Amino acid sequence: MASSSRLAVVLVSGGLDSTTTLALALADGFECYALTIDYGQRHRREIEASARVATALGAHRHLVVPVDLRRFGGSALTADIPIPAGRDPAEMTEIPVTYVPARNTIFLSLALGWAEALGAEDIFIGVNALDYSGYPDCRPEYIEAFERLANLATKAGVEGRSRFRIHMPLVALGKADIVRRAVKLGVDFGLTWSCYDPRADGRPCGVCDSCILRSKGFVEAGVVDPLATRR
Repeated sequence: MASSSRLAVVLVSGGLDSTTTLALALADGFECYALTIDYGQRHRREIEASARVATALGAHRHLVVPVDLRRFGGSALTADIPIPAGRDPAEMTEIPVTYVPARNTIFLSLALGWAEALGAEDIFIGVNALDYSGYPDCRPEYIEAFERLANLATKAGVEGRSRFRIHMPLVALGKADIVRRAVKLGVDFGLTWSCYDPRADGRPCGVCDSCILRSKGFVEAGVVDPLATRR
């Protein structure tokens, strides 16, 4: 087991937010262990993007852990439920059908398990509470509560050997601010993937909530999204 407090587990989905979060953690001097959860989502593009991102940015290690949430269903991302399309961002205030039950709780629990095994005290997650689709497990009060749980529920926390910290560096940023931050960090946006419902030819749909919020962020930041040119 490693002992350095500069180790960090970073949840990486391959999207804009998690990629920027990984870049920030690396820029802050952490040795990053990238964790991607293959939860039975509708397509493989996220998993493929996470591998590209982890390699390109220089994660020390990248794990893809399968957890088949399609067995539970209950979400348009894990069941045969239509993906919302063409919504105005102003309409994205209620919890949508793309919410995956307890997803971030499951993800953070796995990240916590790996962090404790590594001897790491820091976990990074790219949640965002401004330009997002209404997910309850992206709110700062939830992440703060999970941090308290992490220190109550682990051997390392109870014995006082570790003080776990859950970092959410993007939580107060809008999508345009995230794009600007990523530009400063030198993120290659072409490596990332945000679309919930890719077209048959593999291009982003351009109309799901995630595509719309991504497009809004790039437009407001005055930055060209390389994925948009593929539509």
